Amino acid sequence: EVQLVESGGGTVQPGGSLRLSCAASGFTFSSYDMSWVRQAPGKGPEWVSAINTGGGSTYYADSVKGRFTISRDNAKNTVYLQMNSLKPEDTALYHCARESGLATYDYDYWGQGTQVTVSS
Repeated sequence: EVQLVESGGGTVQPGGSLRLSCAASGFTFSSYDMSWVRQAPGKGPEWVSAINTGGGSTYYADSVKGRFTISRDNAKNTVYLQMNSLKPEDTALYHCARESGLATYDYDYWGQGTQVTVSS
């Protein structure tokens, strides 16, 4: 019943921008911290960003700090990732994930992901 559906990915040139969305359903969205996690081809998952339940606290991997902004709209059950100044190394499948509450970087549900490709 828990569902996370990402959208907004695509192909952009270096320096470009994309805004990813993750629509959540099947649970009380406002009660859960949320994260974005990405996975490049042949590589393991890399945590990108997190946001607390109310949206007042945000966290970023060093690789995206200053370029990406995470936000959420609890009334719309949606978490966003605004990605600016994109680099080729940002190319990956981007998943939103629900924090389990058990440990840092522990997620109990993942979306299927949306592909972001950054190339000239």
